[in-house]
Amino acid sequence: MITIPLSEYAEQLIRGRRATRAFRPEAVPAETLRAVFSLAGAAPSNSNTQPWHVEVVSGAIRDRLGEALVAAHVRQDLSLDFPYSEDLYRGTYQRRRQQAGERLYAAAGIGREDHAAREAYNAESLRFYGAPHVALLFTAPNAEVRMAADVGIYAQTLMLAMTAYGIASCPQGLLSFYADTIRAELGIKDRKILLGISFGYADESSPANAFPMPRAELGETTRFHG
Repeated sequence: MITIPLSEYAEQLIRGRRATRAFRPEAVPAETLRAVFSLAGAAPSNSNTQPWHVEVVSGAIRDRLGEALVAAHVRQDLSLDFPYSEDLYRGTYQRRRQQAGERLYAAAGIGREDHAAREAYNAESLRFYGAPHVALLFTAPNAEVRMAADVGIYAQTLMLAMTAYGIASCPQGLLSFYADTIRAELGIKDRKILLGISFGYADESSPANAFPMPRAELGETTRFHG
């Protein structure tokens, strides 16, 4: 009997996860959804507080939410629970961000100066790139950076769990720019939203899923002491 080292599974799982931006329409079975989100609940958090509240949206409610988000986008009706500015990313981080955008738009066949096509593509992301499901990740109404970090850990755990079950996903910070719209559509009175994760089964024939995103070399991000 051949035993595969756990490290090989980890390599396949972590490096196999990618942001998917085109999905097939079929829904993930309910029992698979429960298994995935139950597994994600094993994520670590500060003092085991587990400060995440997850709303999984599918079907007609998902369709209605997408239309409401696009309408809010057209009205420029922004509402963010956590501050953001374009100055947040500078230097190396801005360069990486620009390179990622160039690769994405090139894969979609959108030219650098085609601002109308870029805007239309961004608006389509508010319909979850066609994914049949979206998980909206909220935290407590008084949450600040520390709780947000815990939700980030949960988000990565969730996406790895999805990958293990053959489910594709795309984390979308843009969804959190319309916090009031989402709360109104889902009947949520408080709680802050950090991001959404669109998910389902990948459309492998789409060019949007056919390009890799480069990663920084280890020496660029990590120092070993001692």
